[in-house]
Amino acid sequence: QVQLVQSGGGLVQAGGSLTLSCAASGRTFSGYFAGWFRQAPAKEREFVAGISWSGSSTVYADSVKGRFTISRDNAKNTVTLQMNSLKPEDTAVYYCARGSSGYFGPDSYRYNVWGQGTQVTVSS
Repeated sequence: QVQLVQSGGGLVQAGGSLTLSCAASGRTFSGYFAGWFRQAPAKEREFVAGISWSGSSTVYADSVKGRFTISRDNAKNTVTLQMNSLKPEDTAVYYCARGSSGYFGPDSYRYNVWGQGTQVTVSS
C-alpha cells in the first residue's frame, strides 16, 4: 500500500531547476493541506513549502522564497514543487506530506502521511 509516491529530483548544477512531484493514491490529499520538507545530512527535517486545499494560500521557508513554487492539481491528486535557482545548500532528501485535518503550518508532527523521499543534489 502506497499513499504518496514522489518523482523527480536528481543532480543539477547550481542555478538550475528541478521539479518534484507527489502523487496521492485515492483521495489522500482531498481537503488537506500539503507540504514539502527536506532533510540534509546531520540536520533536522525542515519545512520548505506548504499549500492549502484550494491552492489560494501558500507558505514558504525564508530560505526558498522567490525560488521555489508549490502548486497542486486536486483533480489529479498531485502536489508539485518547482525549484529554481538552486543552490548547493538546497541539497537534501525532499519529502512530500499531508497535514492532519484542519492544519495549515510548518510543524512536521502535524503531518500524518509521508512520501518516500527523493534526493536532490545541487553541485557548485
